[in-house]
Parts: sequence; C-alpha cells; structure tokens
Amino acid sequence: MPQSTQVTPDEGSITMFTTTWCGYCTRLKGQLTREGVPFTEIDLEANPEHVDFVEHVNGGNRTVPTVVFPDGSAATNPSLAEVRSRLAS
Repeated sequence: MPQSTQVTPDEGSITMFTTTWCGYCTRLKGQLTREGVPFTEIDLEANPEHVDFVEHVNGGNRTVPTVVFPDGSAATNPSLAEVRSRLAS
C-alpha cells in the first residue's frame, strides 16, 4: 500500500492531486483560493511518483482531483462544502 505520510497536509489544509487538463481541478482550485482554504497542489504529470498513491485511493483509477485531508483520508472530486466540512471536524 502506498504511504500517505508524504502527502498528508498540515492541520487546516489539504493536498490536492491534479493535472493541467482537468477542468474539475481548475474549478476546485479557484473555489479554494477564493475561500482562503490553504492547499498544496501536486500535478501528477510533473510528479509521476504520486500516481501509485492516487490509483490506490481511487480503486485503481487515476482520478483527479484527489484530495487528502489532515487525518490521512482522501476524497475524489469533493465539493468545496465537503472540503470545508471535513477540515472543520
């Protein structure tokens, strides 16, 4: 199992795996930026060493955006409301 410790964000922020061509990624990044939610972006095309992790948490699929929360859990294409809710808990 790929380790999430290298991608687990600090409390109050998220790590988001993206690609340059992903419209859902662009939308979520814009929403997070407007709302002041801190995030670290990892572009899978520029950082292919993270592909195994993304595929692992998505049942073998390389689906983006994949978001990792401070508790180590992950969500695929979450809404801004889900991100805010999970960061608040």
